[in-house]
Amino acid sequence: MNLSCTGLSVVSSRSRCLENVGAFVANKVAIPTSPLQSLRLGTWVKLICGASFEDVLHIRNLSLVYTLAGVDCIDCAADASVVTAVNQGIVAAQNISAVRRPWVMISVNDSEDLHFRKAEFNPEECPIYCPRPCEKVCPADAISRLNHLQGGVLTERCYGCGRCFPVCPYDKIREITYVRDVFATAELLRRNDVDAIEIHTDGRDHKSFAELWNGLGSSIEYLKLVAVSFPNLGDLTLPSMRAMYAVMQPHLSCHNLWQLDGRPMSGDIGRGATREAIAFAVSLAAAEDRPNGFLQLAGGTNANTVHGLKNVGLFQMTATAKNTTESTTAGAILSDSSSYAVISGVAYGGYARKIVGRVLRSMESEYGLSCIEDHPNYLLEALKEAHALVGTVKCQ
Repeated sequence: MNLSCTGLSVVSSRSRCLENVGAFVANKVAIPTSPLQSLRLGTWVKLICGASFEDVLHIRNLSLVYTLAGVDCIDCAADASVVTAVNQGIVAAQNISAVRRPWVMISVNDSEDLHFRKAEFNPEECPIYCPRPCEKVCPADAISRLNHLQGGVLTERCYGCGRCFPVCPYDKIREITYVRDVFATAELLRRNDVDAIEIHTDGRDHKSFAELWNGLGSSIEYLKLVAVSFPNLGDLTLPSMRAMYAVMQPHLSCHNLWQLDGRPMSGDIGRGATREAIAFAVSLAAAEDRPNGFLQLAGGTNANTVHGLKNVGLFQMTATAKNTTESTTAGAILSDSSSYAVISGVAYGGYARKIVGRVLRSMESEYGLSCIEDHPNYLLEALKEAHALVGTVKCQ
């Protein structure tokens, strides 16, 4: 699907408004570092579009806005059309301002995982008098009375948060889970517009993890970063990390990252959602025998996460590197310094989508489905929201 857009009204007025966007980026968004340098300094920010989120126009607009806001990485579903949408958003951003390209990451799973599911129900089975609480709790606006042809749910918008399941008074909503095909994933990794992969795992089934890793084969050689996302397993966390690293290490030709998934898909709920991610970071930061790799927070992250990291003394806290020799393996952290950030950065998902999504919905209510740069006033509003979040990590 081609999502390229052109101006819809007065070109000169639109150009002036886009100049205002470019001026905001030039004045507010300082991006002196590459994504890899950001990991080393503790200023890394990743946008999570959602491993099951496939609304390509929305993803394109999100990618445009957050590229201008200075993110280091955009994580999306392992789907060719979604990857294309992300890259189109990045290019559109670069046409507005001279920003550097963030890495594009695709997400896959080694077994059933709540990030890889959809909700489904038949609206014809719903009683006419049902108050439809599912509509009210859906953060993706994926449920509507008008969705009669798609199981009651817009599947491309649903990203599997699961909030609709318990609120249905008639227990009509079903969960559909899936596992991304490893061979299709390997083909995506060989594209020249994919830079990284993230493997979601429960951290317990090392056999499934090894099967996925081995199935990816030589496609790993095309990447700059391999991330593994997993929950807090308590005393089993470090042994699980070491077991997974032992699987990866022999054929790991790039850097690796551990995504600490504190409270999945909850960052848009409230202030307390970030506590589990921070607690997870505290436990691993104190572990001297953890395997090599950058540490990054996710799961419940929001505008309060950096404040929480500061309260526990982990925000951009540095430690002595294990070695200072650059190599082609993930064992090397720095080549020009003896210190590195213990916590490399933060990934924002639901909260990041929520604050910009409000602007996108306002734009759509006025103009219908649109590319956001065709309405620069909305673009500037969305950019300010995104920058307010990204800037907390970037110290801008």
